[in-house]
Amino acid sequence: MRFLTCLLSVGLSTSAFAVESAYTKTNFDKDCKVIEEGEAGGVTAICPGLLGYQIHFTEGDLRQSAFYGYVGQWHAAGAFESFGPFNYAAPTVEWRIENGRPFATIRRWFVSMGEDAKGKPLPEVQVLVVSRVAQKDDGEGCIVAYVEATANKDANDLARKAADEEARDFACRYAEPTRHGAGNSDVSKPVSHFEQRAAE
Repeated sequence: MRFLTCLLSVGLSTSAFAVESAYTKTNFDKDCKVIEEGEAGGVTAICPGLLGYQIHFTEGDLRQSAFYGYVGQWHAAGAFESFGPFNYAAPTVEWRIENGRPFATIRRWFVSMGEDAKGKPLPEVQVLVVSRVAQKDDGEGCIVAYVEATANKDANDLARKAADEEARDFACRYAEPTRHGAGNSDVSKPVSHFEQRAAE
């Protein structure tokens, strides 16, 4: 399998507004617990995250989805956020932490752009995905924002700014994720599915 993420804390870096970054990395085969396997090769698993906040991972049809933290019951009812083209996520997750509590994650996604006229694979588009981390008291986690890393030299800064300004109060399962910086919105257009959506 081409994935994903375990507790290997690389360190903390202090930034403005008392927000810190911590990093985890997971070896899927060694560290994740498979919850369900589909006949077509799909898999649902729970992986270690940071400070008790788990990573809820799903792969199906060569597309991957991840939610973070203490997700509510809605997650078991078909929740999936990814990209239309084939894709996979990098193993490293950046967690944004405030007062000892992770409130957002930033993760690099690799999105296939298919092949050219001669059948040669086109370069993948790299997208930084900003997600809200679900807390015990609300259970709400989802994708908040996207930054196309291959189109923005300051992609990491843009992603951290989006995380720090938008993730805490983002209306998961209701609001649409925002896009930041340059990039072609049609190239890495995200898709999401929630059988249980939040009430308006």
